[in-house]
Amino acid sequence: MSNKMLMGLCASLLLAMQPAAAQTKAAEPAPQYDAALAKSLGADERGMRPYVFVILKTGPRKIEDKAERDKVFQGHFANMGRLAAEKKLVVAGPLDGKEGRRGIFIIATPDIEEARRYVETDPVIVSGLMEAEYHKLYGSAALVMVNEVHGRIEKKQ
Repeated sequence: MSNKMLMGLCASLLLAMQPAAAQTKAAEPAPQYDAALAKSLGADERGMRPYVFVILKTGPRKIEDKAERDKVFQGHFANMGRLAAEKKLVVAGPLDGKEGRRGIFIIATPDIEEARRYVETDPVIVSGLMEAEYHKLYGSAALVMVNEVHGRIEKKQ
């Protein structure tokens, strides 16, 4: 067999082995189920749990005074920090403002009335700058770990 043929055969074998190697990687076992972690997060057998999803929308009141508006928003951010520290607020973030939708909260409770009590402590709601719309959400129980992880990746506080 010539060197050219041998090299061609080796190249063909290497190319043929690539899909097998990819299949081997894909077939690696998933991480082991952690019953204690699942229980601590309130997970069901699917690793899921109920939440309340809140959409914050533009409210009926406008505050023109910049100092007053700034004070309300400082209170809003402080309130979110408090609820997150109490493990009641799982995820929060602004939206694009389309159709008056300003932000979201995901609250770690299956009960809309309980979520309403938490959200109604927020100065943007109290002031009327925003109003809240409540929905039931069924999602990954791992969401309750977002604040812990976020604290470890946030440079500026």
